[in-house]
Amino acid sequence: MTSYQLFVNGEWRDGGDGSYPVVDPATEQVVGHAPEASAADVEAAVAAAREAFEGWSRTGPGERAAVLHRIADALLARTDEFVPLLQAETGATLRVASSMQVPVAAERFRRYARGALEPAVEPLAPFPVAATPLAAGGLTSAVAARRPVGVVGCITSYNFPIVNLAGKLAPALAMGNTVVAKPAPQDPLGCLKLGEVFRDAGAPPGIFNVVTGSGAATGAALVASPEVDMISFTGSTAVGRRIAADGGHTMKRTLMELGGKGAAIVLEDADLSTAVAAIGSTWTFHSGQICTAPTRALVHASRYQEAVELLARYARALRVGDPLEPTTVVGPVITGQHRDRVESYISGALAEGARLVAGGTRKEHAADSQDLPGTGFYVAPTLLADVTPAMAVAREEVFGPVVAVIPFQDDEEALAIANSTDFGLYDYVFSADTARAYALAARLRTGNVGVNTAQRHPETPFGGFKQSGVGRDGGSYGLAAYSELQSVVWQS
Repeated sequence: MTSYQLFVNGEWRDGGDGSYPVVDPATEQVVGHAPEASAADVEAAVAAAREAFEGWSRTGPGERAAVLHRIADALLARTDEFVPLLQAETGATLRVASSMQVPVAAERFRRYARGALEPAVEPLAPFPVAATPLAAGGLTSAVAARRPVGVVGCITSYNFPIVNLAGKLAPALAMGNTVVAKPAPQDPLGCLKLGEVFRDAGAPPGIFNVVTGSGAATGAALVASPEVDMISFTGSTAVGRRIAADGGHTMKRTLMELGGKGAAIVLEDADLSTAVAAIGSTWTFHSGQICTAPTRALVHASRYQEAVELLARYARALRVGDPLEPTTVVGPVITGQHRDRVESYISGALAEGARLVAGGTRKEHAADSQDLPGTGFYVAPTLLADVTPAMAVAREEVFGPVVAVIPFQDDEEALAIANSTDFGLYDYVFSADTARAYALAARLRTGNVGVNTAQRHPETPFGGFKQSGVGRDGGSYGLAAYSELQSVVWQS
């Protein structure tokens, strides 16, 4: 059984408060032991990042780009080590682990290697300024320059550990910042292993540090540190609120990607096969553990029954089981505690009057010929019909393989339902009339809208409205997110 260490200033060190087990969600067996960082460990990591910042922030863009390219190369060279580790600690299916983890993380390092070379200075047109008591008049010139923020604390989610971290780490480093990462407690081992990748790539010590912990104390220490200039967080809205409050004491910059409750509006003229495939991604893509999932299917009343039947057929055809098997589509959720939470939403919806069409809790599966595996934290792809907008399952983020179907009569009602939650991260519109869909998108209070697709565009600004977050990353917007704007003014 492997025991992992913290990665601080380019070196490995034991956790000051011991270690804790990381459990495979499919087998419930211990994968390895992660270090339990003490307050002193966090302080040491922050100090290392602060010391490295002076040199790294002054390196040329070409040098930063070269380091990021080498990191991508070194990561891909270790694919055979990373994929089984990530699969064991996350419970991801073989398809997700092999295609959506290491290759995507490597591409993010490459994207921001290119990003390091993007212009960081915007010249402003000269402006004639009259003399004032403050200064003499003259033709005044200026530039707006993006400068690194400083030390960035990256606190990441459990669903795609190294991908989520690379999406923060790569643009932060490209802009000349240094990083202290705090991965999710459930699956931090791949993030710790990135330390080996940085050493392989010859990255300067201290630009990337990793501290881990089983509870909230490690992340809280990072947020509280006066030497940390910015916190980039992906996770729940509840935790995001605490980070915003605690970070406010030292006026930290924040970038927060928080919860989502995606609405998929299916208009009467929609191609149902396209809509069902997109909505079904809630079940097929990492067991619904994704903030952008279209978990609310808002279907025009004239197509409602047909959509429910097609979704039920889709859900029942999905193979639930061992994520190591190539034919498995739906694996486990991350922990037993999270499985219980997801099941409580299903039970609660049934108690409120929803109708179970497919799936359900372990209780509903007890007499099913396709029982869930006896070991592992599995939730069957679940379809709930006759859901009303007031139900908890329609308002709160479940983060599991659960789809709630809600009928509507017209566009105005669809918009009202879609906008009725506290969240606004990613919504969808399905219609044969793309101009109509585009017009509806403008009225959705959400940071992202997919029209007839659940596909993402990697260069778009990504983030949420309302309680789904603060700020935007993605593409060149990610470079802006990890920089401060400085105005430099002079007279000719």
